[in-house]
Amino acid sequence: MTAPTTRAPDPARGLPGPGEGPLRTGAPGELLRTHAAPDGGELTLRVLDPEADLDVLHAWVARPSARFWGLGGLTRSELRDLYAHVGSLPTHHAFLVRWDADPVALLQTYEPAHDPVADAYAVRPGDVGAHFLLGGRGPRGSRLWDALGPLVVGFCLDDPQADRVVVEPDTANDRAHARMRTLGFEVAEPVRVGDKDALLAFLTRERARPLLDAAAAAVRD
Repeated sequence: MTAPTTRAPDPARGLPGPGEGPLRTGAPGELLRTHAAPDGGELTLRVLDPEADLDVLHAWVARPSARFWGLGGLTRSELRDLYAHVGSLPTHHAFLVRWDADPVALLQTYEPAHDPVADAYAVRPGDVGAHFLLGGRGPRGSRLWDALGPLVVGFCLDDPQADRVVVEPDTANDRAHARMRTLGFEVAEPVRVGDKDALLAFLTRERARPLLDAAAAAVRD
């Protein structure tokens, strides 16, 4: 991940200006969403705090398994400054997900119209871009992705203006490909995004509905 860039909107295509799209955020550490896990416990999604969450972030991005995130070479101060920059942008946001008290994942959302991915496909109004780093394992025996997937998708589509989630993992990131297919993403084609070869995929609100309904039913049962 490189520092996000904010691009000017294209009025002819009806795309929103920076900060006008269907993204949610808040103050560092602010609780934005809770989700009952199917195996018990509660998932929470809070706005990332670059200071308070730095130990977790630095440990996660330094792992060999996080090589596709591209931040393993940053010092603690560089990593903190990067996410402070992300937090200052109207178009890119970062969040930390916990299962009860334990951190399990980093979610980043962005407006594709104001990101390098805009050079790779025809952005539509209502598109919400997402990056996802799985950092924890959750409680012993838990079905972590079964719980996290619906939380992430539901959060990205919270705003009625949001029509589809856009992801573009590295073409060599097989684990990310498997996770997005589990959620119902439709794979488009390989594209070039910035300095990486990526696999573009989309999840519309309509395709996401069965996933979200099944997750809600599992909690009720």
